[in-house]
Amino acid sequence: MNRHGGRWIDHWEPDDPAFWQGTGRRVAIRNLALSILAENLGFSVWILMSVVVTYLGQAGFRFDLTQTFWLLIVPNLVGAALRIPYTFAVPRFGGRGFTAFSALVLLVPTGMLAVAVSDPGTPYWFFLLTAALMGLGGGNFSASMANISFFFPEGRKGVALGINAAAGNLGVAVAQLVVPVVIHLGTGLQLAYAALMWMPLLIVAAAASWLRMDSLTSAKPDGVSYRLAMRARQTWIMSFLYIGTFGSFIGFSFTFPLLVQQEFAGRAGFVGLAFLGPLIGSLSRPLGGWLADRLGGARVTLWTFAAMAAGVAGVLLSLRQDAFWLFFGAFVWLFVLAGLGNGATYRMIPLIFAAQERARPGGSAGAARRQAAAAVGIVGAVGAAGGVLINLGFTFSRQAAGSLGPALAAFLLFYAACMAITWWYYLRTALAAERSPSLAHAKV
Repeated sequence: MNRHGGRWIDHWEPDDPAFWQGTGRRVAIRNLALSILAENLGFSVWILMSVVVTYLGQAGFRFDLTQTFWLLIVPNLVGAALRIPYTFAVPRFGGRGFTAFSALVLLVPTGMLAVAVSDPGTPYWFFLLTAALMGLGGGNFSASMANISFFFPEGRKGVALGINAAAGNLGVAVAQLVVPVVIHLGTGLQLAYAALMWMPLLIVAAAASWLRMDSLTSAKPDGVSYRLAMRARQTWIMSFLYIGTFGSFIGFSFTFPLLVQQEFAGRAGFVGLAFLGPLIGSLSRPLGGWLADRLGGARVTLWTFAAMAAGVAGVLLSLRQDAFWLFFGAFVWLFVLAGLGNGATYRMIPLIFAAQERARPGGSAGAARRQAAAAVGIVGAVGAAGGVLINLGFTFSRQAAGSLGPALAAFLLFYAACMAITWWYYLRTALAAERSPSLAHAKV
């Protein structure tokens, strides 16, 4: 393993067993651990406004419900938009340098939030700008996944990326668990603590990344594979399905605390339990991948969407009956299923491209892996944008009908459409199979 200035590694051969056992494994695990730290903090800052908005009224701010929802929509939108640029930033600037930068730059929105919540006279536009900059934390996921993918051999890459994704997603639960406790330390409501508490952690993460992580000269941007993936129909089919899984996870994560407060004002004290949904959803993601390996990703995805439709029906019923625990339980159910679906759909992507390359004259396994890696970045970005659609749905539903009913009905229909698409493209064996073949034979 050859190094040159700035902790750049020139020789990296993780698929060579001798290299991997000798030095590669140790270096890869160290980079994975530090990448997880920065990514986890990125998710925490990205989602932070979901907790803060539930206390703005108590702190003297008078934003209406639509304004409040936009404080949740904006960071989600910015985070989704940054996912593809952040993916390309790693090969351009190096994993070490960009990980340190991505942690350090989050000091800007956290500092701005501390200032904003300290004065009830802070204008709404300043809150919107702060929320937009919090979206920088949402891009960290793609940078981390792209960086770690270069360090591990093909046979271990799936496990490493699964751990990286799940551990990063846990940042949502950490923020929603810890912030309600921290802001009540001392006398009265200390809302600025919600921002200040992350600043020393971000500095530690940036310093640790700069001092102990590595960059690989072999990590090159693959523009050709990205262009091919952008033109591939399967990329966009899987993007649609990932809106239903990860889009649901991040969209519900942003809005769940506010929904608890708004729909059940007498139970506002239970906002502090909202972290349970993202926590269980993050932990269920690896289980989704495990089930996909054994039962098939398409089959797991289909049944996940069916169960999510049932979960939405449970939320609708809870609102009609004013049943808080049914509402809370149905949402936790949705988080569990979104996590399972995240793992299952991600597992499908490499299998889909491998099957298509096998069917193509002159196709190669290497080309399939490169296109699948590119597709994962695109699918992840589109899926994150699904969270924006979730929150826009709730916003417009509230404005037009004064309730969440229309939005929830739309989500139910969307999950039904995801079921139909999954079946048509990946499980259908008979209906119109000759005229429009599916990938059922590949057992993706």
